[in-house]
Amino acid sequence: MSVSGYVGQQPRQTIFNDKKRTMKYKCSCCGQEHDEWPALTFYTPTPYNDLTENEKKTLGQIGNDFCVITYPNQTERFIRCTLTQKVIDHCDNLEYGIWVSVSEKSYQDYYDNFENNNHVTEYFGWLCSRIPVYEDTLSVPTTVLTKAGNSRPEVFPHKDFDHPFVKDYYVGITKAEAERRIKSMLKNTGQHSDNE
Repeated sequence: MSVSGYVGQQPRQTIFNDKKRTMKYKCSCCGQEHDEWPALTFYTPTPYNDLTENEKKTLGQIGNDFCVITYPNQTERFIRCTLTQKVIDHCDNLEYGIWVSVSEKSYQDYYDNFENNNHVTEYFGWLCSRIPVYEDTLSVPTTVLTKAGNSRPEVFPHKDFDHPFVKDYYVGITKAEAERRIKSMLKNTGQHSDNE
């Protein structure tokens, strides 16, 4: 299966500019200062990130929305998605740009319909982004919903899976916790906020 055309593109930073928020930060992508919350974006799935540089060249293919790792005995397929974390004491939510692993059939369906603005379906997926505030978020089961209009699919963790990340997703987090996560991620990526 060829993934040319989508894999191999440079990863892009996702910033949500639709609403004014209370925190300023300097964007590593454009170098400009923004005053809305950035999406907490993972440019690669954790399994790809964990590969050595040589393994990335020989086993992996990565693009903006698709990633494939071809091991000698198996192939792992990942798609880039979004996840919206409810913030209980604020009018805005915290957005994540994350990766999930999906089956070969789901990957191929999403790939084949990537440019189809009317393709709406759901897939089973495993969360494959390590969210720093939790001990381990890899392999949290999710439902992946594609959306009309060709936006990235949205991820919904399975409510019955016992994990602090899943609990926080459904109960919500505070504005202070959301801003702590943003500051932590900005610090880890070399960006900074004016609230530090």
